[in-house]
Amino acid sequence: MSSELGLQDTNGILRQPWIRPERTSAGLGWGSQYLSVQRERPYQESFQAARTHLVILHLDGPVTVRRRRGRLSRSRTVPAGGLFIQPAGRDLTVELGGPLSTVHLYLTDDLVQDAAGSDEPVELGEELGTSDRLLEQLVLSMDETLRRWEPAARTYLDQLGSMVAAQLVRRHGAGAGSGDDRPAGGLGDRQLAAVRAVMEERLAEPLSLADLAAVAGLSVSQFSRRFKARTGLAPHRFLLGLRVDQAVRLLRSDGASIADIAVRCGFSHQEHLTRVMRARLDTTPGAVRRGC
Repeated sequence: MSSELGLQDTNGILRQPWIRPERTSAGLGWGSQYLSVQRERPYQESFQAARTHLVILHLDGPVTVRRRRGRLSRSRTVPAGGLFIQPAGRDLTVELGGPLSTVHLYLTDDLVQDAAGSDEPVELGEELGTSDRLLEQLVLSMDETLRRWEPAARTYLDQLGSMVAAQLVRRHGAGAGSGDDRPAGGLGDRQLAAVRAVMEERLAEPLSLADLAAVAGLSVSQFSRRFKARTGLAPHRFLLGLRVDQAVRLLRSDGASIADIAVRCGFSHQEHLTRVMRARLDTTPGAVRRGC
């Protein structure tokens, strides 16, 4: 599999000649998810199965959508915020009854199976016009991450992907209600120390959840649950705190430029560091340097 999930991993809807995406995750190195935002026009088409799971969020509407399987068909008038879910490995015949703005999110099956945390494969259901406010907000958050993409957001992106996969398993899978609701213990002392050491050693790098989970010897979903149970923070929030703390130390003790310190601490640029410090500390790098 390529290190980046891309258009070649989708079921073909986005390859239709009339679709002109406003933005996509192509070229950003997203390994387990592919996101595309576009305006679609009415069509009726059949698509071959893809190896990825598809979640479509309707950004406007209502619009009538018809889904067919063999001789059976069902249609629904879907309002803005409605969701269309197409599991991996299944052919799709669909008819869109009117123009529509959508977000398409494709996820690898590995991500979904990992979120399930089960020895038995989990299958998602085919859904048309379903409502799931949490899933809707997660997809929108992923789009907002795309709009403001910075390599430093890699850990946060991975966290969002894991949360989407967990919600799909919990609410839209055959084993809904099991899996992620199980209580989980926190990381052990050695695991936490090893993960923190890697975070500190690679502070300037875009760290993935998979990298951190491997240090702890856990799957991504297990690691995310246990890390938060131990620290009270999601991994990306904890890592951001380490980056801010290091930036503050360097601003007070190092004569390097603020822009250089920002990059050394894992921020994309000086403005990124400034934005985060304002949000977390209600101050700016310049103020910290001046001792204010």
